[in-house]
Amino acid sequence: MSHVKNVAIVGATGTIGSYIVAELLKAGKHQITAVTRQDSNAIIPNGVNVVKVDYTNHSSLVAALRGQDVLVITMSVKAPKESQIQLIDAAADAGVRWILPNEWGLDKANEPFADAALLGPPSRAVRNHIEERGVSDWVGVVCGFWYDFSLGGSPARYGFDFNDRSVLFFDNGTQPINTTTFPQVGRAVARLLDLPTTKGKEGMASLADFRNNYLYISSFCVSQKDMLESVLRVTDTRMDDWAVRHEDSAELYAQGLRMMKEGNMVGFIQAMYVRTFFPNDDGNFGKTRGLHNELLGLPVEDIDEFTRLAITRKDDKY
Repeated sequence: MSHVKNVAIVGATGTIGSYIVAELLKAGKHQITAVTRQDSNAIIPNGVNVVKVDYTNHSSLVAALRGQDVLVITMSVKAPKESQIQLIDAAADAGVRWILPNEWGLDKANEPFADAALLGPPSRAVRNHIEERGVSDWVGVVCGFWYDFSLGGSPARYGFDFNDRSVLFFDNGTQPINTTTFPQVGRAVARLLDLPTTKGKEGMASLADFRNNYLYISSFCVSQKDMLESVLRVTDTRMDDWAVRHEDSAELYAQGLRMMKEGNMVGFIQAMYVRTFFPNDDGNFGKTRGLHNELLGLPVEDIDEFTRLAITRKDDKY
């Protein structure tokens, strides 16, 4: 059975990429190359090759990706929109067989939901472009929103404000969604890339099983009320210590869209998050799609551990 060996990653020191690199290094089964901009001063971990590229120079990108089996793209939402297409074109010309595009998060296979959550069209265009080039296959990682990032910081995410001990429940706060920690995403990618590329023994999973398809993983399937119960345990507080209010999710979603039209991008965050909590299980992909946690041997995590981490993010900006 063949396995991928050479893995190039864009965003190796970023929020998601750093965890993926750490898990790949821990496994010790791949040659890892960090693809960075020429002016980058990022400190790359020992054991990772570094190739600096000029995104405006196609030949530079192709040279960086030649000989790679996998390209993992983890880019900031602030990155130029054309950067991912430039990487995909270079990967095709370099003969890269597998691409994990910037597909982290919501279930884009549920197209009506993805479109309503404002992420469908751009991600669909990227996947279509990979397929149209006809060289690489893609694997999307569906992990939901990241738990500690979304619970902490902006109340426009999971509704919590730790500075004033308040929480806004969408509807009654009982709609469960899948949400994942950064370490779990790193483990999932490392274990995915450790699978054989083609079918072997009967019943054995392979990378080919996910060809032009999605990997579904999750740390927790929880509602806002479940999150609050974890918060109460971690902070040693009671319900009486918290100001809890309820608002209709459909109205909050519409409000977020209006805010976007007025140029307030907090509305984008609000609309995207609230739409995930609609009472129809769009955000509960473990129920509607099933999970690959067991297939990858992912551990069961302690939600309270990551709730503590979330609270340290209470002053994060949007």
